[in-house]
Amino acid sequence: MTDNFTEFTDIIINTDDTPTRDLEAELPLLPLRNMIFLPGTPIPVNVSRSKSIKLVRDMQRKNGLLGTVCQKNPEQNDPVQEDFFQVGVIAKIINIIDEGTDSVTVLLQGTDRFRLDSIIATEPYLKASYTILKDILPKKGDKVVAAQMTNIKEMTFHMLSVKINPPAFVLESMRKTKDDSYIINLALTTLDVSPIQKYPVLEADNLSERLNLLLSLLDHEVQFLEIRESVRKKTQIEINKQQREYFLKQEMKNIQEALGGNTNDVEVQELWKKAAQMKLPEEARSIFEKELKKLERIHPQAPDYSMQLTYVQTITDLPWLSYTSDHFNIKRAQTVLDRDHFGLEKVKERILEHLAVLKLKGDLKSPIICLCGPPGVGKTSLGKSVAEALKRKYIRLSLGGLHDEAEIRGHRRTYIGSMPGRIIQGIKKAGSSNPVMILDEIDKVGNDYKGDPSAALLEVLDPEQNVAFHDNYLDIDYDLSKVLFIATANTLSTIAQPLLDRMEIIDISGYILEEKIEIGKKYLLPKQMENHGIPKKAFDIPKKTMEVIIESYTRESGVRELDKKIAKIMRKIARKIAGVEEYSKSLAVEELREYLGIKEYSKDKYQGNDYPGVVTGLAWTSVGGEILFVESALSKGKDGKLTITGNLGDVMKESAILALEYIKSHSALLGLDEKTIENNNIHLHVPEGATPKDGPSAGITMVTSMVSALTQRKVKPHLAMTGEITLRGKVLPIGGIKEKILAAKRAGIKEIILCEDNKKHVEEINELYLRGLQFIYVKEIKDVVKHALI
Repeated sequence: MTDNFTEFTDIIINTDDTPTRDLEAELPLLPLRNMIFLPGTPIPVNVSRSKSIKLVRDMQRKNGLLGTVCQKNPEQNDPVQEDFFQVGVIAKIINIIDEGTDSVTVLLQGTDRFRLDSIIATEPYLKASYTILKDILPKKGDKVVAAQMTNIKEMTFHMLSVKINPPAFVLESMRKTKDDSYIINLALTTLDVSPIQKYPVLEADNLSERLNLLLSLLDHEVQFLEIRESVRKKTQIEINKQQREYFLKQEMKNIQEALGGNTNDVEVQELWKKAAQMKLPEEARSIFEKELKKLERIHPQAPDYSMQLTYVQTITDLPWLSYTSDHFNIKRAQTVLDRDHFGLEKVKERILEHLAVLKLKGDLKSPIICLCGPPGVGKTSLGKSVAEALKRKYIRLSLGGLHDEAEIRGHRRTYIGSMPGRIIQGIKKAGSSNPVMILDEIDKVGNDYKGDPSAALLEVLDPEQNVAFHDNYLDIDYDLSKVLFIATANTLSTIAQPLLDRMEIIDISGYILEEKIEIGKKYLLPKQMENHGIPKKAFDIPKKTMEVIIESYTRESGVRELDKKIAKIMRKIARKIAGVEEYSKSLAVEELREYLGIKEYSKDKYQGNDYPGVVTGLAWTSVGGEILFVESALSKGKDGKLTITGNLGDVMKESAILALEYIKSHSALLGLDEKTIENNNIHLHVPEGATPKDGPSAGITMVTSMVSALTQRKVKPHLAMTGEITLRGKVLPIGGIKEKILAAKRAGIKEIILCEDNKKHVEEINELYLRGLQFIYVKEIKDVVKHALI
């Protein structure tokens, strides 16, 4: 090493300063991509940029000297000063090899390092001002440097020897060369590291520091190559894909065991422990143990393993014999139900009855209740209140649009991605085997080629069968008899009859005006004030104003729209409070236009009895009761032709035809001249022709209207009627009595004619809502005419 050190030093110092003297003030720059090298060794460079090709050809004709500097970003085609490393190498062009393509190969010999001061020209190629950098050399005979050089030689040779297919001429030249600078440059250029890692070696002025940096890079590279060579030797023998996966998985298993045990074994042991602590029925425990032993025999990497594991975990996740304790305080349950919902007395009464029997008997199968009524009356939210009153868990299943039987019963385990049905999933989520489970929108269950979900619900909702409910995925009978099922529906007409037979139907007819006012004052207004951050005493809506909001801005059986209108008012109040604006703390009727705009609906009003042939009827709609007017007019004609208008349905048209035929066949009884009927055409019209109307309850109204027109006798003032008729002259009962009576009361009606059989329905209504009304009960049409006409 000592003999060669002088030669090495001479090359670094570059005692032959001829190239340096030949340099001009402006140094032409050759940008390099992904290449950093040291002075002292020839190196080939591929040049493809047009500017760079022109540069090397011009310099070859001159002194052959140029500056090489590496780009930080190799993708940059037109680099500026910020894109270069600051230290580069001055190189002399030894030769140019023209490959006959768009690029040339230039053999360069590095001479000196330089610092790039600034780029002073970009055309026809880059030119820069520069500063030559001098190396700080160690003292002659420095043993540290000698040791560093020895290590570099050994590690470079070792690195090249372990590389796959190293160039033979490189190894041969290394063995023969005594040029230390050649070895250093060869070591740096053959390193498979990025330019940003090589750059500190080139930048270092101190030779000892440069050698240390190079040694660090070599050590890292040698270690990497040794590891790669070791892996390559172990996998030299060609094996097929299955064997390779097996060996790798086996290695993973060994690593897992070394880190603290096989995770799969840990999972199985945890399942055994969990099952030992659980209360399981004998059948479930027997199947669980059988399936868990089967899981232990399956290889963890087998496709069936994850399916089997999921199934066993599902069994342990279910609350088989786990029940929450019911709270038997009847008064508290009543308080909770009354606090959350106004009215709905039948539902509350049924829940309290069930709780009372459960308290006395200690064990009772839960009832299957179906709440049927229009939207927005609180059917779904009632389930939460019931769960709180009983202190049970609450689960809601939305059945709207369900059309696959497997959603109820689950999928068989033979299918990929199979899972339990919604019932079992709900029980699992609740963590208790006796929750309150809401089956929402049960009337909207569909069916197709995948099966009929309503048929699957038969087993769920049958108290005699659901003690052993069978889920296809679970494949073990599960006891649902303690679950309190509450189904909700808007109509019963779309529910299968066998399913209806299994449920206890409770009809929720909707809220009357007085009930809506109470709900708005007691529930909706405080809720919206809290939601909008308005203090309790900062604002109020009086009952009179609430009544106008309900009648003029909403038309519904429930209170959803009312809730939205109150929320709209609260938003405007909140804006005024936040903006420190003046506002009325008690909302007056006159201010509603400011908060809600113009009135959206007009209240039904009685229009008087000024004309013969005009009769007030009562109708039921999905948003409550309404009054309607039936008008009849005569015109000269033959055979008593009947014309019907008003967008009437088939049933209502049949009622009109039935009414006229009754009049013709009983003209003497009604005091009519047959010639009057024969010589006049009758036109029957029900106003608001854009609104579809149907149903049989306008039968007596149509008869009365036609008789009034034919006899020219007016109808008694403030009188309304509703009832179905037969061809024999009988009056039949109809539905929706409560809503129709309340509509009549709101319209200013004082007398109502009803069928005798509807008397029992009237008696069920709160007396408060019947004040100021007189009811006339009839059995035949002649009685209607007798009471109705003046």
